[in-house]
Amino acid sequence: MEALRPGSESCDLLVIGGGPAGAAAAITAARAGVHVLLLEKAAYPRHKVCGEFVSGESVQLLNSLLANALETRSLLSHVPRISGVRLFLDGRTVNVPVDPPAVSLARFDMDAALWRAATSAGVDARSDTTVNSVQGQGPFHIQIATGEILARATINTTGRWSNLTAKKTAVLPNGAAPKWIGLKAHFAETSPSPTTDLYFFDGGYCGMQPVGLGDEPATSRIVVCTIVRADVATRLEDVFLLEPRLQERSRNWKLLSEPVSTAPLIFRQPNPEKDGVLLAGDAAGFVDPFVGDGISLALRSGALAAESLLTFFRRQATLEEAAAQYRRGYEERLLPIFQTSSLLRRMLTLPLAVRRPLLRVMETFPAVTKLMVKNTR
Repeated sequence: MEALRPGSESCDLLVIGGGPAGAAAAITAARAGVHVLLLEKAAYPRHKVCGEFVSGESVQLLNSLLANALETRSLLSHVPRISGVRLFLDGRTVNVPVDPPAVSLARFDMDAALWRAATSAGVDARSDTTVNSVQGQGPFHIQIATGEILARATINTTGRWSNLTAKKTAVLPNGAAPKWIGLKAHFAETSPSPTTDLYFFDGGYCGMQPVGLGDEPATSRIVVCTIVRADVATRLEDVFLLEPRLQERSRNWKLLSEPVSTAPLIFRQPNPEKDGVLLAGDAAGFVDPFVGDGISLALRSGALAAESLLTFFRRQATLEEAAAQYRRGYEERLLPIFQTSSLLRRMLTLPLAVRRPLLRVMETFPAVTKLMVKNTR
């Protein structure tokens, strides 16, 4: 490690971004005895565009991340269990079983719980701290408003469009590709179905499921999240008019939270490492949201990034070797999810004449549908 300059500080691992991926990385490393600094640019927690669906395969990981924080350990005990998905498309309804059941968990609550779990694990977690630049390839020189941080390793979990990842993200070619946006809000609905419901229309889809917030039981609150082309709609109210059954269902909804948005959404080949910095969560790659595994991929990629660095911190491998180990693990365990999800999205947005036979197969052979879902986990 280089000598510190006056006014600078050091850490073993710097994690940039306090979302699920960043928290998972920070907690995993801190529990292994690593000195971790976790930086989040904004106040925390806050509402974010997210379907708030945690797949059953990742519930155990989330439980383990929260295990040592007594005030958060019960977080998953009262949240809605989601055992099925309903696809509303072309006048049909296709029922897809979800086994093991998923949970519906508000991002506001989950992010707050993970942040507390990180501090309980010994992480030096700081909000309202923007990273202006990352230089070097190990050790890394990180510039923040108050000075410089020297880190032996760095994990970037700042999402798709932060100042640290925008240059690494694919851009729309000459404006030719459609611009996709994400919108989300919470609404009141009387006795919502205990399923995740996805309504498809030309130019996107809209999903919803019951969700609680804080101590409020999930008996009348739903999260509504949509992915839509900007030339089709830019407001949730307009999205609801695009599918007849969705329009009818939304008539009596009452808005409970201010809508939040994100754009543009670009689906690209994930890249889990750049110049020695490990990328996790959306910073590595943005998964097609309708398969509902974004939170799962964030948690898993963050934990995997930290685990891959442990050999480096124990002086059993170089940083380059640890980064290569992470890339291999990412490509073996997580990349297939992106590929399958992208294939399913294209299939479900095919022209109507092509899509109808696919829907008949999904209705007639539930095992085929279940296998497709399993391959996105």
